[in-house]
Amino acid sequence: MIGYRQTLLVLAMAMTSVVTMAQNNTNSPYTRYGYGQLSDLGTGSSKAMGGIAYGVRDKYQVNFANPASYTSIDSLTFLFDGGIGLQNTNFSNGTLKRNAHNSSIDYIAMQFRVTKWLAMSAGLLPYSNVGYGMTDTRNNSTMQVSYAGEGGFHQLYGGLAVRPFTNLSVGANFSYFWGDITHSMAETFPSDASAMPFQRTMNMAMKSYKIDLGVQYTQHFGKKHAVTVGAVFSPGHNLNNNSAMQYVLGNSSTGYTSSTTDTLLTTGIPTSFGAGFTYTYNKQLTVGFDASIEKWGNVTYMNQNGALADQQRFSIGAELYPNPLGRNYLAHIRYRIGAFFKRPYYKIEGVRAAKEYGVTAGFGFPVWGNRSRVNVSAQYVRTKGSRAAFLDEQTIRLNIGITFNESWFFKSKVD
Repeated sequence: MIGYRQTLLVLAMAMTSVVTMAQNNTNSPYTRYGYGQLSDLGTGSSKAMGGIAYGVRDKYQVNFANPASYTSIDSLTFLFDGGIGLQNTNFSNGTLKRNAHNSSIDYIAMQFRVTKWLAMSAGLLPYSNVGYGMTDTRNNSTMQVSYAGEGGFHQLYGGLAVRPFTNLSVGANFSYFWGDITHSMAETFPSDASAMPFQRTMNMAMKSYKIDLGVQYTQHFGKKHAVTVGAVFSPGHNLNNNSAMQYVLGNSSTGYTSSTTDTLLTTGIPTSFGAGFTYTYNKQLTVGFDASIEKWGNVTYMNQNGALADQQRFSIGAELYPNPLGRNYLAHIRYRIGAFFKRPYYKIEGVRAAKEYGVTAGFGFPVWGNRSRVNVSAQYVRTKGSRAAFLDEQTIRLNIGITFNESWFFKSKVD
């Protein structure tokens, strides 16, 4: 009971810290477009394996990317998983270079079995992040135009999964989706004090829902071989959102006028599909592949059709668990590696803005009697602009997560 109360306290404190923490874990100018940088769903273990998740069934890890996986947990276990992220990014457009450091709380989630055939999960996840600032000099260096943005969206989810047959599981996540984004543009004239500066600020706030459906099927071949096939589907829909636009002409020196307009905009989230599989040998070696597509090209964004492009992602990954029965500590470390390729949904001047690819690696270190784990993963991500004028980015991301594995429902007997 003490462990139960401690876990709930940690969960409540973590959720509160995420809600109150400002989202500023990116400095990418690409986040000026759409909802910003979309978060990749996955825990620390998934991030180390290139992001594969749809076909992953691991009773020691929460896998909210496919809600059908929740039934993999046993009846005596409660899982609490949380992670933080650190990243360093170098930006370049061929002539200018810039560096930025960021940090964030990546996710928190819990999972447990309700009945023999029903399992549950809940948690708080980021959906997207906006954070950028840049300045352009025009009119023979007499005018400076600055752009800045911040904010993002979150999703608080609750999920259920059932196992109607031995090898088949189906599940669903139901999320409350909310957040706000602010974009601003300012024109100033450093060399002309009499010129009238101008600033435009747009704030967009949304509250809505999100549904994710998942299925997994596992087939065993003998005692040592197993293949799991998984798929996810999320229906798209329009979001309830409000937009406020503020215009300010002048400043305290020149005198100023301001005006604000409130507008109801049509904006949505896309229909998305994902599928993947994993092959497991003797519960020691796991290899897998995932593919997904998000139909952003069909989404109306701020009353505009075709403002965004479809996003695709392909991932491969592997995990080695040397010896589950070994007494050596090194035999219980999980070694992970992976890679991915992604075509983000950003469009600039009517064309797809960039492509992205990366390599990943990480470890799962057992702690507290080999039940809980500290998961460490590193990612090298290269974002290549589709035109010479578009930015290139090189990012190194470090994720540190911890999975608490507690025996909640075990009844002790006293002789």
